[in-house]
Amino acid sequence: MPERLLLKNCLPYDARRNAAPIDLLLEDGRIAQMGPKLSAPPGAETLEAEGRVVAPGFIDVHIQGAGGADVLDGTTEALHTMARTLPRFGTTSFLATTAFHFNKPNHHLEVAARAVGKDLGGAHLLGIHLEGPFINPDKRGGMSPTCIGPPSSRTWGEVFRLTGDALKMMTIAPELNGAIPLVIELLGKGVVPSFGHSAATYEQAAQGFAAGIRHVTHLFNAMAPFHHRVPGPLPAIAETKGVTVQLIADGVHVHQAAVRLAWRLLGPQGIVCITDGIQALGLPEGGYVYNGREYEARNGIARYLDGTLIGTAMGLNSLVRRLQLFTRCSLKQAIDTVTANPARLLGLQRKGALAVGADADLVVLEEGLAVWATIVGGKTRFRRE
Repeated sequence: MPERLLLKNCLPYDARRNAAPIDLLLEDGRIAQMGPKLSAPPGAETLEAEGRVVAPGFIDVHIQGAGGADVLDGTTEALHTMARTLPRFGTTSFLATTAFHFNKPNHHLEVAARAVGKDLGGAHLLGIHLEGPFINPDKRGGMSPTCIGPPSSRTWGEVFRLTGDALKMMTIAPELNGAIPLVIELLGKGVVPSFGHSAATYEQAAQGFAAGIRHVTHLFNAMAPFHHRVPGPLPAIAETKGVTVQLIADGVHVHQAAVRLAWRLLGPQGIVCITDGIQALGLPEGGYVYNGREYEARNGIARYLDGTLIGTAMGLNSLVRRLQLFTRCSLKQAIDTVTANPARLLGLQRKGALAVGADADLVVLEEGLAVWATIVGGKTRFRRE
């Protein structure tokens, strides 16, 4: 018998004001029907939403860890922990974001690659986002120096051997010697090259975008700032048609005024909200260790003990809420930054939308984007009592 779930009396996130609630029938991992007062078929479980908002499940293209686990742990158990933690925050799909080591084995990449598409008991693991290793050491931020090296066919060959088709995105600094040919090769393999951790000038950034880069890793962070005589990469980003940018809209990594500036420059379809989350996401505040270094997580922000920002410990729902508060955008526009926009970026045809035939990855939301329930592949993976 098909696996069925009937989600009753929910308001679509993109509905007009005063719209009537609808029901969604989920069958074998897809949205089978949408409409008012649907009848539960035999054997279907029913979940009564009581007028709460329903949206597509959130997609995080830049997250390194959660629930006390990290991709760098190099274990299937760590990926299970991440996958089970993320639905608490509305996330139903993610890219395992991590680094490449030059000084030790990269078993974690093989483990993550093998786990793509497997049932991890929570959010879907869509693939790997490799942050580096071909980035500028002058803009490494919280990245370890041992995870950075110049573009070379030998290193790229090793990366691709370890990751194969699981590699979906790579952050790269286009000003490095040999970076542009690699950008072209990444595009040929269906990998999203993402501008980031870069000291590129305006001209160097423009060259990277001319080569085909259409995405940017955590805008403003780990890149040259704007100056009216030395403009840096920001104008090149804004001038590039079809570019999307990752944004950590927490008001700390990026000041709320800069969040508003990005929104005005790039528009609702140009922003992809991310957590840049690390293992402390979903854990109490306190001290932890990332990549061999101690850090503290306070108020959703993670810093090494020297003050260097290394990511957030904040759920994606909270970041989307802050984006909405900072920009005064609509609920639909805010949620699209973690649904429709990343789905389009990654070429995901059945995710990021509320539509018949789409994957049954859904989040049910309360006031302030608090998560009440998260459904992944038609299965309830989180429910707040």
